[in-house]
Amino acid sequence: MNRIVKFYHEMGSPPSFYRITQHWLMPMLLLALGLTAYGLIEGLFFAPKDYQQGDSYRIIFVHVPAAWMSMFIYAIIGICGIITFVWRMKVAEAVMMASVPIGALFTAVTLLTGMLWGKPMWGTYWDWDARMTSQLILLFLYIGVAGMYAAYEEDPRKAARLAALVAIIGLVNLPIIRYSVYWWTSIHQTSSITLTGGSEGIHSWDMLRPLLVMALATKFYYIYSMLTRAHTYLLKTEAKKQWVAQAVSKKSGAKP
Repeated sequence: MNRIVKFYHEMGSPPSFYRITQHWLMPMLLLALGLTAYGLIEGLFFAPKDYQQGDSYRIIFVHVPAAWMSMFIYAIIGICGIITFVWRMKVAEAVMMASVPIGALFTAVTLLTGMLWGKPMWGTYWDWDARMTSQLILLFLYIGVAGMYAAYEEDPRKAARLAALVAIIGLVNLPIIRYSVYWWTSIHQTSSITLTGGSEGIHSWDMLRPLLVMALATKFYYIYSMLTRAHTYLLKTEAKKQWVAQAVSKKSGAKP
Protein backbone atom coordinates (compact mmCIF):
# COMPACT_ATOMS: atom_id res chain seq x y z
CA MET A 1 0.00 0.00 0.00
CA ASN A 2 2.86 2.36 0.86
CA ARG A 3 4.35 1.75 -2.59
CA ILE A 4 1.06 2.70 -4.23
CA VAL A 5 0.84 5.91 -2.22
CA LYS A 6 4.47 6.71 -3.00
CA PHE A 7 3.89 6.08 -6.72
CA TYR A 8 0.80 8.34 -6.64
CA HIS A 9 2.78 11.19 -5.09
CA GLU A 10 5.65 10.69 -7.53
CA MET A 11 3.29 10.83 -10.50
CA GLY A 12 1.83 14.06 -9.13
CA SER A 13 5.24 15.74 -9.19
CA PRO A 14 6.23 17.18 -12.62
CA PRO A 15 9.93 16.12 -12.46
CA SER A 16 9.08 12.61 -11.23
CA PHE A 17 6.25 12.24 -13.76
CA TYR A 18 8.61 13.28 -16.57
CA ARG A 19 11.39 10.99 -15.40
CA ILE A 20 9.18 7.91 -14.88
CA THR A 21 7.03 8.17 -17.99
CA GLN A 22 9.99 8.97 -20.25
CA HIS A 23 10.74 5.24 -20.22
CA TRP A 24 7.19 4.34 -21.30
CA LEU A 25 7.24 6.10 -24.66
CA MET A 26 9.00 3.55 -26.87
CA PRO A 27 7.13 0.47 -25.50
CA MET A 28 3.78 2.26 -25.95
CA LEU A 29 4.65 3.26 -29.52
CA LEU A 30 5.81 -0.23 -30.50
CA LEU A 31 2.71 -1.85 -28.98
CA ALA A 32 0.45 0.65 -30.75
CA LEU A 33 2.09 0.08 -34.14
CA GLY A 34 2.22 -3.71 -33.81
CA LEU A 35 -1.36 -4.12 -32.62
CA THR A 36 -2.70 -1.65 -35.20
CA ALA A 37 -1.02 -3.55 -38.02
CA TYR A 38 -2.37 -6.88 -36.75
CA GLY A 39 -5.88 -5.57 -36.08
CA LEU A 40 -6.28 -3.81 -39.42
CA ILE A 41 -4.85 -6.67 -41.49
CA GLU A 42 -7.01 -9.28 -39.79
CA GLY A 43 -10.11 -7.10 -39.67
CA LEU A 44 -9.96 -5.79 -43.22
CA PHE A 45 -8.73 -8.91 -45.02
CA PHE A 46 -9.30 -12.06 -42.95
CA ALA A 47 -12.40 -11.52 -40.80
CA PRO A 48 -15.52 -13.13 -42.32
CA LYS A 49 -18.16 -11.09 -44.09
CA ASP A 50 -21.19 -9.96 -42.13
CA TYR A 51 -24.32 -11.87 -43.15
CA GLN A 52 -26.30 -8.60 -43.50
CA GLN A 53 -23.78 -5.87 -44.32
CA GLY A 54 -21.23 -7.87 -46.30
CA ASP A 55 -17.82 -6.20 -46.46
CA SER A 56 -19.25 -2.77 -45.60
CA TYR A 57 -19.19 -3.62 -41.91
CA ARG A 58 -15.36 -3.71 -41.89
CA ILE A 59 -15.25 0.02 -41.21
CA ILE A 60 -16.19 -0.84 -37.61
CA PHE A 61 -12.58 -1.88 -36.98
CA VAL A 62 -11.75 1.81 -37.17
CA HIS A 63 -15.08 3.42 -36.30
CA VAL A 64 -15.88 1.58 -33.07
CA PRO A 65 -12.43 1.84 -31.40
CA ALA A 66 -12.31 5.53 -32.37
CA ALA A 67 -15.76 6.08 -30.84
CA TRP A 68 -14.75 4.32 -27.63
CA MET A 69 -11.58 6.40 -27.42
CA SER A 70 -13.40 9.68 -28.07
CA MET A 71 -15.45 9.09 -24.92
CA PHE A 72 -12.69 7.45 -22.88
CA ILE A 73 -10.31 10.35 -23.46
CA TYR A 74 -12.95 12.95 -22.62
CA ALA A 75 -13.64 11.12 -19.36
CA ILE A 76 -9.93 11.38 -18.54
CA ILE A 77 -9.99 15.07 -19.44
CA GLY A 78 -12.99 15.59 -17.17
CA ILE A 79 -11.34 13.79 -14.24
CA CYS A 80 -8.12 15.74 -14.74
CA GLY A 81 -10.25 18.88 -15.02
CA ILE A 82 -11.72 18.24 -11.57
CA ILE A 83 -8.24 17.67 -10.12
CA THR A 84 -6.96 20.80 -11.87
CA PHE A 85 -9.87 22.97 -10.75
CA VAL A 86 -9.90 21.79 -7.13
CA TRP A 87 -6.26 20.96 -6.34
CA ARG A 88 -4.41 22.82 -9.15
CA MET A 89 -2.10 19.88 -9.84
CA LYS A 90 0.24 20.69 -12.72
CA VAL A 91 0.52 17.09 -13.92
CA ALA A 92 -3.28 16.92 -14.17
CA GLU A 93 -3.20 20.13 -16.22
CA ALA A 94 -0.59 18.60 -18.51
CA VAL A 95 -2.52 15.37 -19.01
CA MET A 96 -5.77 17.28 -19.58
CA MET A 97 -4.41 19.63 -22.22
CA ALA A 98 -2.25 16.94 -23.85
CA SER A 99 -5.34 14.75 -24.25
CA VAL A 100 -7.51 17.36 -25.96
CA PRO A 101 -6.11 17.21 -29.54
CA ILE A 102 -5.92 13.41 -29.40
CA GLY A 103 -9.53 13.12 -28.28
CA ALA A 104 -10.62 15.63 -30.92
CA LEU A 105 -8.85 13.54 -33.59
CA PHE A 106 -10.59 10.33 -32.49
CA THR A 107 -13.94 12.13 -32.43
CA ALA A 108 -13.41 13.47 -35.94
CA VAL A 109 -12.47 9.98 -37.15
CA THR A 110 -15.61 8.61 -35.49
CA LEU A 111 -17.82 11.13 -37.27
CA LEU A 112 -16.11 10.67 -40.65
CA THR A 113 -16.18 6.86 -40.61
CA GLY A 114 -19.75 6.94 -39.31
CA MET A 115 -20.77 9.06 -42.28
CA LEU A 116 -19.01 6.71 -44.70
CA TRP A 117 -20.74 3.77 -43.05
CA GLY A 118 -24.11 5.53 -42.99
CA LYS A 119 -24.39 6.09 -46.74
CA PRO A 120 -24.58 2.39 -47.79
CA MET A 121 -26.36 1.30 -44.60
CA TRP A 122 -28.93 4.08 -44.09
CA GLY A 123 -28.91 5.84 -47.47
CA THR A 124 -27.52 9.10 -46.08
CA TYR A 125 -24.21 10.44 -44.87
CA TRP A 126 -25.79 12.39 -42.03
CA ASP A 127 -29.01 12.41 -40.05
CA TRP A 128 -29.62 14.53 -36.97
CA ASP A 129 -29.89 11.36 -34.99
CA ALA A 130 -29.35 11.59 -31.20
CA ARG A 131 -26.11 9.56 -31.29
CA MET A 132 -24.65 11.49 -34.22
CA THR A 133 -25.65 14.86 -32.80
CA SER A 134 -24.27 14.15 -29.32
CA GLN A 135 -21.02 12.91 -30.89
CA LEU A 136 -20.78 16.15 -32.86
CA ILE A 137 -21.34 18.07 -29.62
CA LEU A 138 -18.43 16.11 -28.15
CA LEU A 139 -16.18 17.43 -30.93
CA PHE A 140 -17.34 20.98 -30.14
CA LEU A 141 -16.54 20.37 -26.46
CA TYR A 142 -12.99 19.34 -27.34
CA ILE A 143 -12.67 22.50 -29.44
CA GLY A 144 -14.17 24.52 -26.59
CA VAL A 145 -11.64 23.24 -24.04
CA ALA A 146 -8.75 23.96 -26.42
CA GLY A 147 -10.19 27.38 -27.33
CA MET A 148 -10.66 28.40 -23.69
CA TYR A 149 -7.05 27.51 -22.91
CA ALA A 150 -5.77 29.37 -25.99
CA ALA A 151 -7.73 32.50 -25.01
CA TYR A 152 -5.75 32.85 -21.78
CA GLU A 153 -2.52 31.13 -22.81
CA GLU A 154 -0.38 33.99 -21.51
CA ASP A 155 -1.40 32.87 -18.00
CA PRO A 156 -1.18 29.02 -18.18
CA ARG A 157 -2.50 28.38 -14.66
CA LYS A 158 -5.61 30.51 -15.21
CA ALA A 159 -6.05 29.08 -18.71
CA ALA A 160 -5.91 25.52 -17.35
CA ARG A 161 -8.52 26.23 -14.65
CA LEU A 162 -10.95 27.82 -17.13
CA ALA A 163 -10.41 24.99 -19.61
CA ALA A 164 -11.00 22.53 -16.76
CA LEU A 165 -14.34 24.18 -16.01
CA VAL A 166 -15.48 23.69 -19.61
CA ALA A 167 -14.27 20.06 -19.49
CA ILE A 168 -16.18 19.36 -16.27
CA ILE A 169 -19.43 20.79 -17.63
CA GLY A 170 -19.03 18.71 -20.78
CA LEU A 171 -18.98 15.44 -18.82
CA VAL A 172 -22.78 15.47 -18.89
CA ASN A 173 -22.62 14.66 -22.61
CA LEU A 174 -20.94 11.27 -22.11
CA PRO A 175 -23.97 9.36 -20.76
CA ILE A 176 -26.08 11.03 -23.45
CA ILE A 177 -23.80 9.62 -26.15
CA ARG A 178 -23.73 6.19 -24.51
CA TYR A 179 -27.47 5.79 -23.96
CA SER A 180 -28.91 8.00 -26.72
CA VAL A 181 -29.79 4.98 -28.87
CA TYR A 182 -31.88 3.60 -25.99
CA TRP A 183 -33.47 6.84 -24.80
CA TRP A 184 -34.60 8.12 -28.21
CA THR A 185 -35.66 6.66 -31.54
CA SER A 186 -32.47 6.23 -33.51
CA ILE A 187 -31.30 4.92 -36.88
CA HIS A 188 -27.97 4.13 -35.25
CA GLN A 189 -27.54 0.54 -34.11
CA THR A 190 -27.07 -0.29 -30.44
CA SER A 191 -23.81 -1.54 -28.94
CA SER A 192 -21.66 -3.72 -31.20
CA ILE A 193 -20.51 -5.66 -28.13
CA THR A 194 -22.92 -6.58 -25.36
CA LEU A 195 -22.15 -8.33 -22.11
CA THR A 196 -25.38 -10.30 -22.34
CA GLY A 197 -24.81 -11.46 -25.92
CA GLY A 198 -27.85 -9.63 -27.25
CA SER A 199 -28.90 -9.68 -30.89
CA GLU A 200 -26.85 -6.57 -31.70
CA GLY A 201 -23.64 -8.04 -30.30
CA ILE A 202 -20.80 -9.54 -32.33
CA HIS A 203 -20.97 -13.31 -31.86
CA SER A 204 -18.07 -14.36 -34.09
CA TRP A 205 -14.70 -14.47 -32.36
CA ASP A 206 -13.05 -13.96 -35.77
CA MET A 207 -14.80 -10.57 -35.94
CA LEU A 208 -14.48 -9.71 -32.27
CA ARG A 209 -10.76 -10.45 -31.95
CA PRO A 210 -9.48 -7.75 -34.38
CA LEU A 211 -11.94 -5.27 -32.91
CA LEU A 212 -10.57 -5.82 -29.40
CA VAL A 213 -7.01 -5.69 -30.71
CA MET A 214 -7.74 -2.32 -32.33
CA ALA A 215 -9.27 -1.12 -29.06
CA LEU A 216 -6.01 -1.98 -27.28
CA ALA A 217 -3.93 -0.41 -30.05
CA THR A 218 -5.74 2.92 -29.79
CA LYS A 219 -5.19 3.00 -26.03
CA PHE A 220 -1.45 2.40 -26.38
CA TYR A 221 -1.33 5.10 -29.06
CA TYR A 222 -3.17 7.47 -26.74
CA ILE A 223 -0.74 6.84 -23.89
CA TYR A 224 2.24 7.43 -26.17
CA SER A 225 0.85 10.58 -27.78
CA MET A 226 -0.51 12.00 -24.51
CA LEU A 227 2.78 11.49 -22.65
CA THR A 228 4.76 13.07 -25.48
CA ARG A 229 2.50 16.13 -25.44
CA ALA A 230 2.38 16.25 -21.62
CA HIS A 231 6.18 16.26 -21.48
CA THR A 232 6.27 19.22 -23.88
CA TYR A 233 3.62 21.02 -21.81
CA LEU A 234 5.55 20.54 -18.58
CA LEU A 235 8.86 21.60 -20.11
CA LYS A 236 7.18 24.78 -21.35
CA THR A 237 5.22 25.70 -18.22
CA GLU A 238 8.06 24.72 -15.85
CA ALA A 239 10.77 26.26 -18.02
CA LYS A 240 12.29 28.26 -15.17
CA LYS A 241 12.64 25.25 -12.87
CA GLN A 242 16.00 23.57 -12.36
CA TRP A 243 14.70 20.09 -13.20
CA VAL A 244 13.76 21.28 -16.70
CA ALA A 245 17.27 22.57 -17.33
CA GLN A 246 18.68 19.25 -16.14
CA ALA A 247 16.24 17.24 -18.27
CA VAL A 248 16.94 19.28 -21.40
CA SER A 249 20.70 19.08 -20.74
CA LYS A 250 20.54 15.33 -20.28
CA LYS A 251 18.45 14.90 -23.43
CA SER A 252 20.81 17.09 -25.47
CA GLY A 253 23.83 15.29 -24.08
CA ALA A 254 22.45 11.96 -25.31
CA LYS A 255 22.67 13.15 -28.89
CA PRO A 256 25.85 12.51 -30.83
